[in-house]
Amino acid sequence: MRVTGRVIGVDPGNVVTGFGVIEGSVTRPAHVAAGTIRPPAALRGGERLRNIHDRLLDTIDQYAPAAMSLERSFVAANVQSAFRLGEARAMAMLAAAARGLALFEYTPNQVKLTVAGHGHADKAQVKFMVRRALGVGEEIALADDASDALAIALCHLFCARVTAAVAASGNRMRAGAK
Repeated sequence: MRVTGRVIGVDPGNVVTGFGVIEGSVTRPAHVAAGTIRPPAALRGGERLRNIHDRLLDTIDQYAPAAMSLERSFVAANVQSAFRLGEARAMAMLAAAARGLALFEYTPNQVKLTVAGHGHADKAQVKFMVRRALGVGEEIALADDASDALAIALCHLFCARVTAAVAASGNRMRAGAK
């Protein structure tokens, strides 16, 4: 089952939000763009969130992905950090909805397992595997947040392929049962 398309991965954060855009298939993914959104330090509260939202909309408009993959929240020891992360996630979800993108969510362990082969891989291992999968060398600087976003996008490409294969298999089985 060949699943292709352009996907934007988002690693949400209130201070730094990473984004990564890839296209192609799981066997031939290609790097399109990656970067970070860093709202000015002077912005607080709603203005900070609006900046993240607006810049995500600009990024979506510029690269025209068909889907957004987003890191699913995890339980944080610091409740305030969890709230801030949730706010940044909400801005990404709102941007996807505003542009009509299909939205898919993956846990950090799911992303690490898919990209690096180990659900507890460290950032260096994930970055290495992202570079390898996309054929991106050191000439392209990847901030950790941008690398994480590319990993989230790669995870979606792989998971979409598996989901499509399972659905096709189920359709063949149902057709054979008639």
